[in-house]
Amino acid sequence: MTQSIALLGATGSIGRSTLDVVRQHPERFVVHSMAGATRVEPLVEAAREFRPRIVAIATESKKDELAAALRAAGVDAEVRAGAAAVAELAGDPEVDSVVQAVVGAAGVEPTFRAARAGKRLLLANKESVVCGGALLMDEVKRAGATLLPLDSEHNAIFQCLVGASDEARAAARIVLTASGGPFRGRRDLSGITPEMAVKHPKWSMGRKISVDSATLMNKGLEVIEASWLFGFPADRIDVVVHPQSIIHSMVTFADGATIAQLGAPDMRTPIAYALGWPERMDGGVKPLDFTTLGTLTFEAPDRETFPLLDLAFKALAAGGGETIVLNAANEIAVEAFLDRRIGFTTMFALVSEMLAKIDAPKPASVEEILELDRTTRALTREAVAALERSGKEG
Repeated sequence: MTQSIALLGATGSIGRSTLDVVRQHPERFVVHSMAGATRVEPLVEAAREFRPRIVAIATESKKDELAAALRAAGVDAEVRAGAAAVAELAGDPEVDSVVQAVVGAAGVEPTFRAARAGKRLLLANKESVVCGGALLMDEVKRAGATLLPLDSEHNAIFQCLVGASDEARAAARIVLTASGGPFRGRRDLSGITPEMAVKHPKWSMGRKISVDSATLMNKGLEVIEASWLFGFPADRIDVVVHPQSIIHSMVTFADGATIAQLGAPDMRTPIAYALGWPERMDGGVKPLDFTTLGTLTFEAPDRETFPLLDLAFKALAAGGGETIVLNAANEIAVEAFLDRRIGFTTMFALVSEMLAKIDAPKPASVEEILELDRTTRALTREAVAALERSGKEG
């Protein structure tokens, strides 16, 4: 039976990897719809090959440009634009599976739409879980949706927990692995430029997530995500730096056994696993050759030099809307850093300031999540502007 897919975030790294896996299995998958954020050309190129019925772009002002480019490419697809239009694709009754790879808090609404519609939800947007927390997991359960994580670490944990009883899970510990980013072992973080921060040593990722990896915020967000996805409290989640990025994460059980998922640092592996689940299928990734693999090393993360990891643990433990504040403040801080408006370590200070400044009660609805997100973004932007005016942005 052919699986009908809505691909949200089609032009990003996850989207491109998903299309590569789909390309290898035309008998199993059809792309019903796809959406991008701002870039028309790569969206049209993908549509030219996969011929979706609907093509959407989140930037409303790009609708006419997208429509004209699709016509010129000979693609007969319905064109939609705007964030609401992208979210609607996630709940389309003609879609079986939603690959949710929208970046940032913009992905929260599409994720909830897919969950409410009871979809098979392949989720790469960690902010949906970081911000949605219990609300999202309740929606998944209520609607009978299937949530399959695409992040390599959470996909690894999912695989390691297959077959574990509730009793075994209750006594287990999650071990999230981190590459350490481009500045692993560096204590002096002065003079770091956006170009330096986006050069990840192992993974090919977008600019925002690459900066998050460089600050260890990405791992902090993953700790929060793992807690909600798998029902593990913060005190049963550990982080270890593993520079080779071969072990994608592990689970340690009460009997002393640790189960790890290993593989090349290629996102097609978790994507193929989620698309084919519960079957395994070829994703086009070569298996590891253990005779040439070399040494695998592990070390503790430097929480003093990279304080955002500890801030993430504290936000999770607080139990309210602090994780929403953490995520929103970080997004604006990263944006400002990439625009060269603030320095690298100023991102740490901004996130810490917002967590201390903003009252963050536990949200009771998606609307409350988005309102707290908007408030935090506005206050963080004001803080960035104030730093620029004072000349302390570096």
